[in-house]
Amino acid sequence: MQKLVTGIHQFQRQIRQTRPELLERNAAGQEPMALFITCSDSRVVPSLMTQTDPGDLFMLQTAGNIIPPYGAVMGGEAATIEYAVAALKVRDIIVCGHSLCGAMTALIHPEQVEGLPAVRSLLSHAESTRRIMTENYPHITDPADRLTATVQENVLVQLENLRTHPTVAAALSRGALGLHGWVYKVQTAEVFAYHSGQQQFLPLEDEADGQSSDSRVAAATT
Repeated sequence: MQKLVTGIHQFQRQIRQTRPELLERNAAGQEPMALFITCSDSRVVPSLMTQTDPGDLFMLQTAGNIIPPYGAVMGGEAATIEYAVAALKVRDIIVCGHSLCGAMTALIHPEQVEGLPAVRSLLSHAESTRRIMTENYPHITDPADRLTATVQENVLVQLENLRTHPTVAAALSRGALGLHGWVYKVQTAEVFAYHSGQQQFLPLEDEADGQSSDSRVAAATT
């Protein structure tokens, strides 16, 4: 706990001295540029990954970056998505999985969550991911490669779940929203974006270098 308390005091001193305008801007309200949906894993820190300031991202972190289809669970996930799109008018939603994901490991090894009923219930919303891996990828037998493929397929499945939310569907239909599928590699800090045209995850390019990193998902199923 002491590390957390010390960090808070350091943050307060630094931001008051160096970014007073940021505090003033955030006190006036929030206008985040995107909704960033990712795993609750402690190694995944969206603002650190994207080098963004407080107020730039509206964030939803849940085990396995799992998004229950609309109506399945009227809880925090649905409310966060609805508010981000309908009230805050975010222009983009990113669903970001990550390597070494414990939730995805448990999805393909369900014995690991025996005695964890809440976790098992959440993983049921990734059943399509499990079925895709079982039926479409029997040839991937290496454990590390199989987990990587599971993480990637789950991002696409959760994007499809996201499309069932009415606010998202409406915004997509009028061209007011972009959906993006990313995977963060914990070991190297690399980020891979799904490109629907090539139907694969490729390294996220820097648009400033003239390389298009458009990862909008037109059809999120492979």
